[in-house]
Amino acid sequence: MISYQEALQIVLDSIRALPPVELPLSQAVGRVLAQPVTARWDLPPADNSAMDGYALSSEGNLSRLTLVGAAFAGHPSDRVVGPGEATKITTGAPLPKGADAVVPLEETRLEGEMLLLEKQVRKGQHVRPRGEEYHSGERLLEPGICLKAGEIGLLASAGIVRVRVYPKPRVAILSTGDELVELGEMPGPGQIVNSNLHLLAARLREIDCDPIPIGIGRDTPEAIAEGLRSGLKADLLLTTGGVSVGERDHVQESLQALGFEKKFWKVAIKPGKPILFGMVGEVPVFGLPGNPAASAATFDLFAHPALRRLAGHRQPGPPQVAVTLAEPVRADAKRQIFIWGYLEISESEFLFRPSRRQGSGQNRSLQGANALLPVDAGAGELPAGSRLKAIPLYLSPM
Repeated sequence: MISYQEALQIVLDSIRALPPVELPLSQAVGRVLAQPVTARWDLPPADNSAMDGYALSSEGNLSRLTLVGAAFAGHPSDRVVGPGEATKITTGAPLPKGADAVVPLEETRLEGEMLLLEKQVRKGQHVRPRGEEYHSGERLLEPGICLKAGEIGLLASAGIVRVRVYPKPRVAILSTGDELVELGEMPGPGQIVNSNLHLLAARLREIDCDPIPIGIGRDTPEAIAEGLRSGLKADLLLTTGGVSVGERDHVQESLQALGFEKKFWKVAIKPGKPILFGMVGEVPVFGLPGNPAASAATFDLFAHPALRRLAGHRQPGPPQVAVTLAEPVRADAKRQIFIWGYLEISESEFLFRPSRRQGSGQNRSLQGANALLPVDAGAGELPAGSRLKAIPLYLSPM
């Protein structure tokens, strides 16, 4: 069996970003830029005041100045400020012609129509020069940047109406097994609710992907093949269950009939050893284990990075943070294990506390967990206080 790192590299090497699309800026939040964006104009478009106060020329006699007009944000003054004159001005208002400095209100006093200054004036003080933030034609953002609120605001200020980005991946989910019933149905003998569908659909929405439930594929080659054909219309296909070697595990043979190129099957990890990955044309396919905690772990270890690659992220791999063990953990003798747990912040460091349940078949292993802790095979027992690296599930690299 191959290692986790080997398998992850195979996944990332097999997938490329989806073809870019053009979207209105208002719909592009969370998307990754596919081409550079340049400014349409200078910002600020003119020298303007950084303070409420008075605009004046720093040249000549500044002991007593005559007030001439006013300039407000959105209402610039057309008066030329000459030597010995000053114009009242508000923050953001363009400087009148002839002015090259602003004196804050609190550094002045009035005697009738005369303005008296209490401090020395230097040229350019409290002035935001034209193009201070950026100039027309300047590159504002490079490809690979994820558009968040700050980037959206920047592009809006530069007059960018539409952007070319990588689209949100559409992910089909096919659950397999005669033992499954839909949520809302009462399970009969030997049956369980298809919780994996709801787990994976929720996780996909959390990471800004569109889930497409295909339904339950019953344990016949015909039913599995029908579900697979439908799922292959999406950008990525997830199946759950049916990837082991049981008599009714038909996923692999049905995929092969559809042109499946298997990249790997089985990885030396726990939980999630029987994970399957390959391609049908340009569509990545992951066969996740049926046990919920194993399905969730392999999703975040392999499918989540694949989806980030499809969405154009520059660093698709899982992030890692340094943690201190709050409790001891024990390694497996033969396989790398991934322990569900909780990251807590304590005095500027992350503590990792393992979940009380770690069973691959238990949904309660996942409840409240926000991280996975990799522990190398053969590491023995690691005491509390040991320093390791954990994979946070709700933090992502830029």
